[in-house]
Amino acid sequence: MLKSFSFAVLALFCWGMAPLFGKLGLGGLEPLTALTIRSAVVTGLLALAVTAGGKWSAVLAAAPRDVLFVALEGVCAALLGQLAYYYALKYGEVGRVSPVVSAFPLVALILAAVFFGEKITAGKAAGAVLIVAGIILLRY
Repeated sequence: MLKSFSFAVLALFCWGMAPLFGKLGLGGLEPLTALTIRSAVVTGLLALAVTAGGKWSAVLAAAPRDVLFVALEGVCAALLGQLAYYYALKYGEVGRVSPVVSAFPLVALILAAVFFGEKITAGKAAGAVLIVAGIILLRY
């Protein structure tokens, strides 16, 4: 439990800082150009990490079904979602854009219930209501 919480907190800080860097970089770049640069840097770093960790065999041995779904996730999140986020960040305030984008668990909650039969508990429903309320408040 502590290990997963520690990684979650690390992700929180990384994702909390990222919009500031993105906003600064988007001052002189179009979102597509910025996303291309970001993706190239990340791809290079991932290639180095996989090479250093000796994990290429695992990458190359991945089952086609797994590759398909991970690729679809990448298109949705890392391409389309990130591009939309960069446009929002370029033309909007970090303090408004970031919380709205961070409400994606609301969509995941609904889709997980529909497609995976996951239960929407009272706690999850209350959290969803708070997310929606927060988005509404950010409009003003």
